Amino acid sequence: MRRLRTFIVIASLLFAGFAQAAPSAEPWDIWNASDESRAAHIDHSAWQELLNRYLKVSPKDGIARFDYAHVDSVHRRLLDVYIDQLSDLDPRQFTRAEQFAYWVNLYNALVTQLVLKKYPVDSITSLGAWYQFGPWDKKVTEVAGHKLTLNDIQHRILRPIWRDPRVFYVLNCASLGCPNLPAFTLSAKNTEQQLADGARAYINDPRGVAFEDNQLVLSRIYDWYADDFGGEKGVRRHLLDHAEPALAQKLKRFDGKVRYRFSWDLNKY
Repeated sequence: MRRLRTFIVIASLLFAGFAQAAPSAEPWDIWNASDESRAAHIDHSAWQELLNRYLKVSPKDGIARFDYAHVDSVHRRLLDVYIDQLSDLDPRQFTRAEQFAYWVNLYNALVTQLVLKKYPVDSITSLGAWYQFGPWDKKVTEVAGHKLTLNDIQHRILRPIWRDPRVFYVLNCASLGCPNLPAFTLSAKNTEQQLADGARAYINDPRGVAFEDNQLVLSRIYDWYADDFGGEKGVRRHLLDHAEPALAQKLKRFDGKVRYRFSWDLNKY
């Protein structure tokens, strides 16, 4: 029994360490190709139908929550078919703008599908194997003959190929600490607006930036992925670029301690 307790304590410490570390952005070069001459668009209307029906933004705190408990069998099937249809495509046959929307929408749909399969759960972190922190390294789909994990999509495709830290504002991890799941599917036409709106919304929300007890409290996203923003100074510039005037003034004047936080509680309605 003593050995078992010791093992559990050690395992818990290891998992806590994994939760604090972010995968590096290492490109999977086979996905760095496109057809800029092609005018075709990918249909994301099925995902939009689920968002319209089950994504609900609270007027009290502005957090978007998904009503997993009430997703009916018809819409579960619609989600499965949508993911299968996306997985049957080769995104490299589309423009880069179309690809970006493809990968983001696919990622968010896959996260939602994973939660629905195991719901009710309190956190997405409980969906992985006992020795893993969440389902991030689980093979969840296959595209163009390549099996992919959520980490592959985020850290080997989106982050290193596009190199835009605002991608974190449109990817949702089914947790309250994440930026809101976008209410509208991304498209080649609306991506820039979605990225800008997402950055502004999250940074001006206490989940992103807050001042408490003479400390600056930031989302742990800015700790895990500081390098994507250009380091500590880059994070500060990024926050100032998107902060509302009152918050920007506080940020400019602040010269104290910074602490980080993040909630992995499920974004359930």
